[in-house]
Amino acid sequence: MTSMPAQLVPRALAESRLSGARLLEGKRIVITGIATRHSLAFRVAEAAQLLGAELVLTSFGRMRRMTERAARQLPEQADILELDVNDPEAFELLHGDLERRWGAVDGALHAVAYAPPDAMGGNFLTTPRESAELAFRTSAYSFKALAAALAPLMSAGGSLVALDFDGSRAWPTYDWMGVCKAALESVSRYLARDLGPRGIRVNLVACGPLETLASQGVPGFADLCKTWSLRAPLGWDTGDSSVLAGPVCFLLSDLAVAISGEVLHVDGGFNAIGAVEGVRH
Repeated sequence: MTSMPAQLVPRALAESRLSGARLLEGKRIVITGIATRHSLAFRVAEAAQLLGAELVLTSFGRMRRMTERAARQLPEQADILELDVNDPEAFELLHGDLERRWGAVDGALHAVAYAPPDAMGGNFLTTPRESAELAFRTSAYSFKALAAALAPLMSAGGSLVALDFDGSRAWPTYDWMGVCKAALESVSRYLARDLGPRGIRVNLVACGPLETLASQGVPGFADLCKTWSLRAPLGWDTGDSSVLAGPVCFLLSDLAVAISGEVLHVDGGFNAIGAVEGVRH
């Protein structure tokens, strides 16, 4: 099954009626998780700018230089703020930076996940506590921390979106990262509960396997991609990360004003078909 080349997606967005409507016009959005132009968050940032959003990106440490290179390839220049999600003080500094810059925030994308090598690849029973805890703090707890930092800047309401990978199943070799994705889904529901009265929506987008820098560290990723491509009713192109951008931008927009606590599957319909051969329940 063919799909539109990723490099043509910005042109298609720019020429579409959706772009003409400037779906995110005037929205101030924070985007985490851009390492390279092939990052999933990069595609979201690219689309969000074409739809009218003003962005800031976050990065930290040695990765910041990579983020800076990627940012130069966006349709418009976006500033980068420091955020190490495993440093509690970093969230306080981010809040202060955004308050001085904008005074308010309308939305954010959480696209951060990490598990040490010994927490994946069939090591579930032997993973040390420290590795499991690091995976949880980075991949799930950080969404709560980001929400807590940004919520006071969302006095007029807003939208928080995080990237997910179906946490309802036990995937081969995914191990503690799978546990963390299940935790992320639970975190999002509790955030939706607690932030809903403030008009803040919280949702996840669970995409199928896509080729990124991060996916290179997932054991058995090639087998997962092959299975997905064969079984997804709509087909699945693991090299086309642009399919994620529209759904995330929709959830960040006012069109999704009554949607919260949801997991939107962007996976070619794979989730509707049933269990994967070889997955133990």
